[in-house]
Order: sequence, then structure tokens, then C-alpha cells
Amino acid sequence: MLISASWLIDGTGAPPIERASVLVKDGRIARVFSGAGPAGAAQTGALPPGTETVHLEDCTLLPGLIDAHVHLCLPGDGTPFPQTVAEPRGVVQSIALRNAAMALRAGITTLRDCGGFRDVLFSLRRAIQLGYAQGPRLVLAGWPLTITGGHCHYFGGEADGTDGVRGKVREAIKGGVDYIKAMGCGGGTPGTQAWRPSFNREEVEALVDEAHRFGYKATLHVLCADAVTYAVEAGADELQHAWFMTGPDAPQRLDPEVADSIAGARIPVCPTLSVGRHLLDAVAAMETPTAEDLAAAERWKRLEEEVLAIAVALRERGVRFVAGSDAGWRFSPFDALFTDLELMVSAGFSPGQCIESATSGAARALGLEGETGAIRPGLAADLVAVRGRPDQDIRALREIRLVVLQGRRPVPQSPLPVTDTYVGTAVTGHGQT
Repeated sequence: MLISASWLIDGTGAPPIERASVLVKDGRIARVFSGAGPAGAAQTGALPPGTETVHLEDCTLLPGLIDAHVHLCLPGDGTPFPQTVAEPRGVVQSIALRNAAMALRAGITTLRDCGGFRDVLFSLRRAIQLGYAQGPRLVLAGWPLTITGGHCHYFGGEADGTDGVRGKVREAIKGGVDYIKAMGCGGGTPGTQAWRPSFNREEVEALVDEAHRFGYKATLHVLCADAVTYAVEAGADELQHAWFMTGPDAPQRLDPEVADSIAGARIPVCPTLSVGRHLLDAVAAMETPTAEDLAAAERWKRLEEEVLAIAVALRERGVRFVAGSDAGWRFSPFDALFTDLELMVSAGFSPGQCIESATSGAARALGLEGETGAIRPGLAADLVAVRGRPDQDIRALREIRLVVLQGRRPVPQSPLPVTDTYVGTAVTGHGQT
């Protein structure tokens, strides 16, 4: 298959290429043609007879997007967390199937799940591999490690003490995880405290050390300064959120020394900026919001302002961001990545930097830089085409025209691109979508 577009962004941060084409063979990128368009690609003699061609006028071709923080087992529709996890496992499996399909339709070809039921997640990945379900490439941690009664303890990853966390890391690896995720403090789980570390310093050091000893990356959910410090000092590979909460209803307070330590350690941050925005949108859409709903909206409006200010401070220190939405949590849908990228622009990142954070930057953080994240010969043909120029206006990423996962169009796009077949002489008849 030959896919051509008016512009191509390769995901590496390089400037866009005009009138580029990508030749896909056996699920991988075989060749990239620059500045020639489909006819020019045909004239090189590199197209085998019978090659299907797709031309997308006034569109940009990019690597498939990566959302580095999702929870496939959660519905993202505001259903309280305890209610969802109490459902029969078959219901949760259906939620995960729907979420995966939704993400793929949005052009998100890789998801990193940051915690859920291990059996549901691994069954979902196997069903996708066998062709019984549609969904992106999945990077899985299974259940997240957490203290007894800690954040997301419902999923089954409780462990205490240095020996306990080392044993739980080994159990996760035995179960086939791709990386280790741990809850360095409380969170949205009732009864937990986001403003205090959960694992102590020694436990964090033990779990990161045990993961690294076996060659696995370790990332921690951190919402307060002490939890951030423990993760940085332990050598965590990435921080999830990196917020600075100080109490149950108290404002966040950036600790400049802790922020400097993140930058100094060159640890990337997945900031998940959009959780509050989706909650605010949900409350605004309610016909008769309750006093509790309005109070929650007021808290999350303040939280969003604080989180954006922290993102600005981290960006100014040179901290690298990895795009992730926390999809599934609270009201965050499985196309929430677009909102996160738009909020990154609000925090001062350029559209190009945001695209890189959701393509090659995210692939590097996930250890997939040799498989996906860029348009480069040899990598998987994970591609998305959008109407317009997302390097100029990040909102163009919402205008999906084509999704390709490992060389296949797994979901129909509307309208479908016009396709032709190269018969060995010329490529003709390319129309607009």
C-alpha cells in the first residue's frame, strides 16, 4: 500500500515534508518518498504492480498516536471507581473492549495501561492479537503495586515492606507484564491520601531496584512533593502526574527544589492534564447539577489551574513530557489525548513538541522506539492522517481521515479515502476524501 498526503510529520521533531508518500509492505514502513507525491513515487520504480494507493489531499500523515496513561478497565463516564470494580469481570471485559476500539478509531495506535485487572487486560491483548477484537498495541503493567488499602488496591497489587514489594515485582514479571507501575501515594480511591507518600523511601528504592535488576522500567504515580522525591532518588524511569498536593482541600504548592531535581535527573513526566477539564465539561452538560456536582467542579477548576502552572514550571526547567490522558478515570474518554495535547499547548509547548510527545517521545519512554513512534523505514506501519496542519493548530489532530495499524486499516473511516491500484505504469485517479 502507498499512502500519500499533502504533508508528512515523521514524529521526530523534524519539519513537515510536503507531498510525501509512504510505502507499506508486510505491515512495516518500506520506504518514505519526499516531495514527489504519488506520481513521483511511482516513477521511481519502487512500487510493485498491484500496489493499492491512497491519496489524501489537504491532509497530514503522522505516526500513530501513543497515549501513555490509560485505564482500560474503567469506563470514563463518571461511574464511581468502587462501583465499576465491583461489577462482574465479564462486564469489565466489555468496558475494556469498548475503550480499546474507541482509542483506535481516534488514531491512537498504542496504549500504555497504568493499572487494572490483570486477567482482563491480558485477555484483551490476546483477543486483539487473535483478531477477535479491535484495539491498539497494548503495553501492560497488570495491577499497579500499592500498599495494603492503597490507591487502586481493588486490582490486586497490594504489597508492604521491602521484601513484600520485591516479591510483588517478581510476581508481576512472572505474570508477563511489560513494565512496573506503582502508586507512590494515594489518589482517587476512597480512603487514600494523595498528599502523603504511601510507600516509604526504602520501599520505593526496593521496587525500582528490583524492576531494574530484571531489565524492566518502573514508573510511579506521584501527587505530592515527598512522593516525587522518593521516586527521583530511587531512579524511577518516569513520573505519572508529578503534582504537588499539600492537603485534602489545600492548594498545590510547587517545591522549586523538587522540580529542579526532576529536571536534573532527566526523568520524563506524564502530566495527565485533562482529567479536570473533562469533569468540568461533564458538569456543564448536566441539566440539573447537584450542589455536590458544582462543588466538585469548583475544586477541579482550581486544580486544573494549579496543574497547568506546574506544567509551565516543569517545561521552563526543561523537563520532557510524555503525552498521557488518564483515560478511563472519572470522566476521561478514550480520545482524551487530544485534550491533553491542547492543554500542553496552553502550557507553552509548541504543537510540534506536543506531537513528538505523543509519538517518538512516548515510544522512547515505553521502550518501543525500535517498533513504532516515527515514520521511518523498518518500523511498524502505524499511521494516522488528519485534515489540515496539526503542526500549526494542534486541534487538527481531531480531524481523523485514516488510521493504519501495522499496515492494516482496522476500522472504517468516514469518508473513506479514494483508493486505486498501481498497475506498473502510472498512478492516477487520486481523489480527495
